[in-house]
Amino acid sequence: MFHVHPVATLDLPELAPYRTLRRSADHALERIFVAEGSKVVRRLLESNFTVVSALMLDRWLEEFTPLLEARPEQVPIYLATKERLETLVGFSLFQGVLALGRFPEPLPLETILQRAPQPRLLVALDSLANVDNLGAIVRNCAAFGVSALVVGENSSSPYLRRAVRNSMGTIFKLPIIEPPSLVQTLLELRRRGIRCFAAHGHAQGRTLGRCELTADCCIVLGNEGQGLTDEVLAACDEAIAIPMASGVDSLNVVTAGSIFLYEACRQRGLM
Repeated sequence: MFHVHPVATLDLPELAPYRTLRRSADHALERIFVAEGSKVVRRLLESNFTVVSALMLDRWLEEFTPLLEARPEQVPIYLATKERLETLVGFSLFQGVLALGRFPEPLPLETILQRAPQPRLLVALDSLANVDNLGAIVRNCAAFGVSALVVGENSSSPYLRRAVRNSMGTIFKLPIIEPPSLVQTLLELRRRGIRCFAAHGHAQGRTLGRCELTADCCIVLGNEGQGLTDEVLAACDEAIAIPMASGVDSLNVVTAGSIFLYEACRQRGLM
């Protein structure tokens, strides 16, 4: 269900979240996020996330009407010209469609593990700062059937606008765990029989091709510059390296994560 509001003034209080796209901390405190682009907005409307509102050019209304009519809540739709919309958000918008959603209620780890298909495959992030990388990792997790993404307390939020955009809306299908302590969560996973493998470029132990990933496991990825913290490394079962040519000592965290996930799926006969 929805109702349409042509935007005659940019001062409407309901448009405030669209005026503050660069104030991500404010959005996080309110537990709201912005979906940007037609595909991401479509996937939000198709999801079970709460949709607060949408802001778009007139030409998008007809395309999104069936999805809006199927929503359980009343969604206010604000229609604006391209010039007025870009004045409101403060930058150029190629497609001219945005929507505001609410963070989902966090699920307990126990519930997520019970619902996950076996063998379980999880990914954990330690101090990941770059939101574009975070969104790409979310997209990779969805592509490779990851059961849940554990976002450590020192990482950026996966619900920041650019992260949601880079995930191409796949974040609406991926369970997210944002624990107060990544170390304690990894220890709890191990207690439940889920092995935690640290992706570590300078690991002295096994390489990825010799690592058994067919049982329940969690792949732990670190910061783009410093990698994994000592505390997180110590909380893992072991560190695993991706073999690389001489003279190359690291990969982008998104690339490294996708290689680990592909290998896990290959070993499980899914690829």
